[in-house]
Amino acid sequence: MIKRSSKKYIENLIKQNPNWKVLDIGCGYTAHKYANVICDTQNLEGHYKDKKFVQLKDKRLPFEDKEFDFVIASHVLEHVEDPEFFLNEIQRVSSFGGYIEVPTKLEDNLVFENKNDHLWHIDFDDDENKLLISKKINYLEPVLTVSTIKKLNKYFRKSLVIELYWEKAINFSIDKNYNGKFEKFSRLTLFKKFISKKIRSIF
Repeated sequence: MIKRSSKKYIENLIKQNPNWKVLDIGCGYTAHKYANVICDTQNLEGHYKDKKFVQLKDKRLPFEDKEFDFVIASHVLEHVEDPEFFLNEIQRVSSFGGYIEVPTKLEDNLVFENKNDHLWHIDFDDDENKLLISKKINYLEPVLTVSTIKKLNKYFRKSLVIELYWEKAINFSIDKNYNGKFEKFSRLTLFKKFISKKIRSIF
């Protein structure tokens, strides 16, 4: 089962289960405060002195089956080369479930840093409760920095981020192909349309 959720719900869920062993995977310097174990490709052992840190050196997660009660993967899925393997791995090491957070297609296309760093677009089918993963397409040239999008996140979070809670299993599908035929929005064209509309409103 996988469904939409929120950070607030997840935080309350973990607080209600203080004995849970919680893994935060691929979090960089911003691990969840209730995570017991941190795993990242970077060596951040010096940063997480009060938690157990494990550096990820291979594709497979360096943990036993069902070693954790809960697994957090925030803004990781869009980066991995093999999303199917990654999703199967976080299911393998979790006995209860976890939390996945990813950018919407809109955020992915707005941010400069995402243009080359992100490999996949992620969407969610609310009718089927299914994670939909497809090859990333740049529909427009980015216009915002990460720091700017974080500020906008405060007001437009539901438009910029997908938050998902899963138990036992993750229902997902992956489309690795696209025909390359799409209309790319030009910043210049959008600006011209904006100016044109402003001029018409004056007269």
